Amino acid sequence: MSIELHTPIADEDIRKLNVGDTVLLTGVAVTGRDAAHKWLADNFIHPVKEVSAEDRANFSDLKKYLERGLIYHCGPVVSGLDTKQYKFVAAGPTTSIREEPYQADVMKLFNLKGVIGKGGMGQKTLAGCHDAPAVYFHAIGGAAALIAQTVKRVVAVYKYEFGVPEAMWVIEIEKLPAVVTMDAHGVSLHDQVRTESERKLQELIS
Repeated sequence: MSIELHTPIADEDIRKLNVGDTVLLTGVAVTGRDAAHKWLADNFIHPVKEVSAEDRANFSDLKKYLERGLIYHCGPVVSGLDTKQYKFVAAGPTTSIREEPYQADVMKLFNLKGVIGKGGMGQKTLAGCHDAPAVYFHAIGGAAALIAQTVKRVVAVYKYEFGVPEAMWVIEIEKLPAVVTMDAHGVSLHDQVRTESERKLQELIS
């Protein structure tokens, strides 16, 4: 039976989750990929230049949406770009490991409770999940159109200049299905699979 979670998510609800739990996510999420994570790192985590007034305003807005919320590694296909009547046509997860250098810091920056993506992440993010607390939600790869049906509304879009896939889309989701594969207790299903695969490989070649 799936566990239903609604944003903003409480710490105690995150600590109750364990690797293997299936969940249905409802509430507000923000998409963010490579450009978004680098922008956050360069401007608000390890600033390399003076932050513009526009970016400060963007950050202030995003903080309201992401506080105890969810960031989604997703490069969506969006219709209605000309009229700004935005609708997600495809919303599948993208590979998360590219955000490994940034993710733990971004979780701390926004007090995130969950990261949605595919493929899992590394030890720095796993430690960040323990500290936050937060979890990694593995979404279904290859089901972009089906996941898009859980996106009920586009609330806003930030950093549109990055391009549609890399922009930060604020979306309302309803019962987006996912599996906890990295929990707040230091357990990673991805590490377990990797270890077991290496063991099997050694058996085969020995």
